[in-house]
Order: sequence, then structure tokens, then C-alpha cells
Amino acid sequence: MQERSSTGRIDTVSKLIAASPHTLYQAFIDPDSLIKWLPPEGMRGEVALFEPHAGGKYRLILYYEKGEQTTGKSTIDSDVSEGTFVEIVPDTKIVMAGAFDSEDSGFEGVMTMTWYFEENLEGTKITVIAENVPTGISKEDHIDGLSSSLENLEYFVETR
Repeated sequence: MQERSSTGRIDTVSKLIAASPHTLYQAFIDPDSLIKWLPPEGMRGEVALFEPHAGGKYRLILYYEKGEQTTGKSTIDSDVSEGTFVEIVPDTKIVMAGAFDSEDSGFEGVMTMTWYFEENLEGTKITVIAENVPTGISKEDHIDGLSSSLENLEYFVETR
């Protein structure tokens, strides 16, 4: 992962899920679970590398379903993200810094994603903060994708 330019853009989404922080954290750090809920609607995923500890590496591949074609990211039908786990506080916080595998300058930069798990009386408020979001990703699409992932996570933990 090479260091690239910074956009300064921050996107954030939160959701209250009727599950414990531990349950949500476990769904995140287990690669077989993660790949079942993380891909937003219209995508499926693959975990190529996953070392969930501070300093550990990851490589995730998300494929567009139904032959949807896009431009700019890794291929016409996939997004590849690779990076490092910066910080992991069990049941509380996961910080990842990653970049898209792309030759398009609109997707340059190392995006930092912080996932917070805050317990409350009704379950856990999970908040995702994405910093330095590449300019090639529209804010609306990114918010929709993050929201879709959190909806998937809620469904995943409810049906396990």
C-alpha cells in the first residue's frame, strides 16, 4: 500500500443494532462472517488476506453482481481494497487504513475507516467513520454502501 494524497473528506454512518458489542465485533474479525455481511447490496465479496490485529494486513475483493460495470476502481466489475489494521480494541473499536487498487486518480489515497461499538440499553450503536474518502466515490453512494453494510450486519447477527 503506497501513501497517496489526502482529500480530507469524512463520511459517517451509525446504526443501533439489537446485539452486544462482542457479537458485532466477532462478526467483524472473523473473515467468514465478515464477507457475508460487509458487501453492500448488489455486491458479493472475497477475503484474500485477513490478519485482524494491530499491524495486520487485509485484502478484500468486492464484486459487482448482475454484470454491472463501473470504471475507475480495480476492474470493470470489482473493487480491491488492501491495507492495514491500525488499531483494534476488542468489542470497542477497529481502525483500518486502506487503499483501492486503481490507476484512476479519483480513487487515490489511503482511507481510514474507524468502526466504533458503543453499548447502550437497546443493543449497540455501531458508527463507521471514513476519513480521506477518495473523490471518485460520491458521498451519496458511499453513505448508501455503508448503510447497506450495517443493514446486512444487523440481519446477519439476527439470523445466526
